Amino acid sequence: MEKIRNFSLKKAIVFYVTMSFIVTFFLSVFTVNIAAEIQNNIWWKYTDQEEYFKGLRNESYETLIARPSREEMSKMDWHISETCDFLQTYGILLWSIAGSIVAVGIFYKNKLKKPIEELKEASKLIAKDELEFHITYENQDEMGMLCQEFEKMRSQLEENNKVLWRMIEDEKALRAAIAHDIRSPLAVLKGYQEMLLEFLLTGEMEKEETEEILLEGMKQIERLNRFIETMRKMTRLEEREPIYQKVELESLGKNLEKEIKILEKETEKQCKIMIKGEIKTAFVDEEMVREVVQNLLSNAFRYAKTSVEVIISAELSRLVITVEDDGTGFQEDTDKVTQAFYHSNPKDDLKHFGMGMYISRVFCERHGGGLYIEQNRGEGAKVKAVFKEG
Repeated sequence: MEKIRNFSLKKAIVFYVTMSFIVTFFLSVFTVNIAAEIQNNIWWKYTDQEEYFKGLRNESYETLIARPSREEMSKMDWHISETCDFLQTYGILLWSIAGSIVAVGIFYKNKLKKPIEELKEASKLIAKDELEFHITYENQDEMGMLCQEFEKMRSQLEENNKVLWRMIEDEKALRAAIAHDIRSPLAVLKGYQEMLLEFLLTGEMEKEETEEILLEGMKQIERLNRFIETMRKMTRLEEREPIYQKVELESLGKNLEKEIKILEKETEKQCKIMIKGEIKTAFVDEEMVREVVQNLLSNAFRYAKTSVEVIISAELSRLVITVEDDGTGFQEDTDKVTQAFYHSNPKDDLKHFGMGMYISRVFCERHGGGLYIEQNRGEGAKVKAVFKEG
């Protein structure tokens, strides 16, 4: 049966037609013989049996039952006799037609119906952009091969859709990351401008302080230019490669302090930076590190009650920066917190992209390290950013 099921369409139609001819032949012979027997029995009732047996004893000629005239037979017998005549004459033709119809029906049911229905349903689903289905017809015939090719096409379309959606999501995340990370240097520049407006016009700021603020503003502008140029060449955030350079931890801390002052002024919260350990330098991408720390600081200042603490240390070819605050701590699973567009409060959608922790995780991983969050519910948040040195 398995071999018959896997016949090609050509072999299958020949097989079914041949079987039909064989079956209809025997049915035709049986029908003709039965019709002749019935007809003879009817005619026998109207035959002179004495003459028939007399003729039968005479071996000089063949004796047959004579056909009675219509007037001799009853109405019912005449109709039955005529029907038997019809069956004897056209029985073979009738059975041949019926056999052909049955053969075609069986061929369609066994070889065409299921694959056609599956392909038709699959076409409707593809038209609706619903690709999470499978074609189950697996016969090794032409229709089976057609279904296999259709399944390959469906699978490729599904993969292409996934790739397209990944590209769209990556592009969305990249745009959000660019918008998010541009805000930090812009916030610093805004803070410097506010300081200049507040103190310069009143004469409370010395020339050296003014010059220092302007120089820091220029550094932020340069940083923006480098960031935009770097992101311009990428199609997804994960493509950013670290540019390793020697970084003095003291210098890194001072640069962060200048930006922290702006956050302190805006939020009226305090932040303390500590550099621990005997190693005073690290070979890392300073821009990446600063972007991660700024994101962590932004979150810490947002949720802290009164204070934030930053600890910088270099150990075992790694730069480790820990940011702690005295807020309520993380209320969600750490994996969820580091997803793109995550918000702990729906109202944050109006002010924040929900990209800070996601960007920090990606940059730490691209730097060979990771982002580690401690679950201290009600006792403040503690996030450790680890960067592997190049």
